[in-house]
Amino acid sequence: MTDLYRMVEKVALWTALVVSLAGIGNAGTIEGTVLVSRKLTKRRVNPAIGAYDRGTVVELKQDTPEDALAFERERVIIYLEGDLGSRPGPPAIAKMEQENRRFVPDTLWVPAGSVVSFPNLDPIFHNVFSLSKPKSFDLGNYPKDHTRTVTFPKPGIVFVNCHLHPNMSGVIVVTPNGWGARADADGKFTIADVPQGSYKIVAWHKAAGFFHQQVDVGDKPVPVEFIIPLGPEK
Repeated sequence: MTDLYRMVEKVALWTALVVSLAGIGNAGTIEGTVLVSRKLTKRRVNPAIGAYDRGTVVELKQDTPEDALAFERERVIIYLEGDLGSRPGPPAIAKMEQENRRFVPDTLWVPAGSVVSFPNLDPIFHNVFSLSKPKSFDLGNYPKDHTRTVTFPKPGIVFVNCHLHPNMSGVIVVTPNGWGARADADGKFTIADVPQGSYKIVAWHKAAGFFHQQVDVGDKPVPVEFIIPLGPEK
């Protein structure tokens, strides 16, 4: 009986390996570029020191990036929609820190079902809340070296703020699956291990909104280009 059990176990392992390799063979890669033609994000003004900050100096970071277009490109989230199922493995665990009176990073993407932690790294109290329909919450006020976590079960755009510091704002893009990416400073992004098929690929920027294309994924890398924004400056 033991030998029979071992034989069955080996057959099961080989079957799983074959299925896994077949899945890899049927997967493709999207290699994309985001082109941003002009600055889109309005500069935020930091308020004066308030009651929660008296006696403590906290550096106030300003929106003065050396490369304004790189700043915009890094705030573009790209993801796929369609019959993709879900990636194997546990949901993602991500982090949005509160540092120098800012959310860092201020643009984050996670697949639905993921957990995001919000650690406070400043020597003052912070608060994290959202009134967004996909996920609303209020984590209350908490001091340095404390954190709170939130689970995001549904896809959608979640805007995050702090009741104590009106200048603080962030956004979490909760994607319907694990096939997503954030563009880098050069506007490059890669979505790997995509099952072959036809899907809608979506790009989102906080100031410019949504951009959609149809993409057919095969066994060769698929080039995709997003031009943001599409129209002339108003």
